[in-house]
Amino acid sequence: MSRSSEGTGTAEEVQNFYNQYPYPRPVDDLANYGLLWNDRQRRIADFHLFWPAQPYREDFSILIAGCGTSQAAKYAMRWPEAQVTGIDFSATSLRKTEDLKRKYDLKNLEVQQLAVERAGELGRSFDQIVCTGVLHHLVAPDAGLSALRTVLNPDGAMHLMVYAPYGRTGIYMLQEFCRKLGISASDEAIRDLVAALKLLPPGHPLETVLRVAPDFGNEAELADALLHPQDRAYSVPQFFDFLDRAGLKFGRWTRQAPYSSKCGVIPSLPQADLLAKLTLNELYAAVELFRGTMVRHSAVVYRDETCAELQRIDFSQDGWLDYVPVRIADTVCVLDRLPPGAASVLINRAHTFRDLFLPINATQKRFFDSIDGKRRIEDIVQTTSTPIEQTRDVDLARSFFEQLWWQDQVVFDTSGLRTDIS
Repeated sequence: MSRSSEGTGTAEEVQNFYNQYPYPRPVDDLANYGLLWNDRQRRIADFHLFWPAQPYREDFSILIAGCGTSQAAKYAMRWPEAQVTGIDFSATSLRKTEDLKRKYDLKNLEVQQLAVERAGELGRSFDQIVCTGVLHHLVAPDAGLSALRTVLNPDGAMHLMVYAPYGRTGIYMLQEFCRKLGISASDEAIRDLVAALKLLPPGHPLETVLRVAPDFGNEAELADALLHPQDRAYSVPQFFDFLDRAGLKFGRWTRQAPYSSKCGVIPSLPQADLLAKLTLNELYAAVELFRGTMVRHSAVVYRDETCAELQRIDFSQDGWLDYVPVRIADTVCVLDRLPPGAASVLINRAHTFRDLFLPINATQKRFFDSIDGKRRIEDIVQTTSTPIEQTRDVDLARSFFEQLWWQDQVVFDTSGLRTDIS
């Protein structure tokens, strides 16, 4: 089995690699990042992505597990009222983070040199754990994920990201190329790889990644992708098995439209009826295979089924009229060159698949324009429809707001859900 599945490195090799090539590329200016997250609506949407059922707050605790050179500092800047802890086993990465802490006077940030697998040694638990781009580089990822579960609060949420195999086929081919030639991480080897990548033949599986990842021209990113001593990837079924072994429960994909049978070209497939017969997990696995170029899986997960069920969005049950839609900050509303019958087209700029856009008609646009992050769906229907239209528009609203959610155009605040609904 290839290293992309099993890995061959040791913990010491990985630590030495990151000390020499800290990742991501160190930055010394977070001013633009701070301005971006100064938008309170952006923060509200981010909060309810993880906790639909909890009232919005900013004073929560966050663990950035494997924080690299800047991720913990960014979260401390994003959430100034939160207490942020960053851990990493790379001394070089932590020095870069400490530099940012001093520069931006991030009093809410604490960093500690500690491996993810030893998170329990912190002696405390957290409301949110962020572990993105880390577990697939561990010698024992199951031990790392299990350690993180032990420090997650019972009603906490975890943001996990791991590599996906099919979209990284070209990367794994070049990794094997480097292994066969005995190429290991060094400044000279990386410079030679940059030159070699410019000569890749047309149609090579790495071409797509190079088009969407210009960072491959940077030494740290290139080393991390092609010369890392420990690298594996998880298909959708393998990812769910990974969660099960740790006792964690899947909540949702952070961007779920690419996996959905309701979005993009997938509903138009001749096999759509067959897809509809699958369980959600089976469906996600099938769509991953059809799309073929996913390079990562990013998900919200919870400590147990009770918490996952509390945060679930469900339009098949009573209560959805009390959902408060909150727009995703990356959404744009296009008003020109529209398809027939459309009043506008909604696009989430974070999506990389070009088929993921949502044409909406005039009634739907009225609904969408009325989203302010405060009004319930019921209020939106009542204020945008006449009394005669409201019965019809309630049914339209159900399907439309569910579609907005699947398309990653909104999240929902369900904390005000009335309990007296029969």
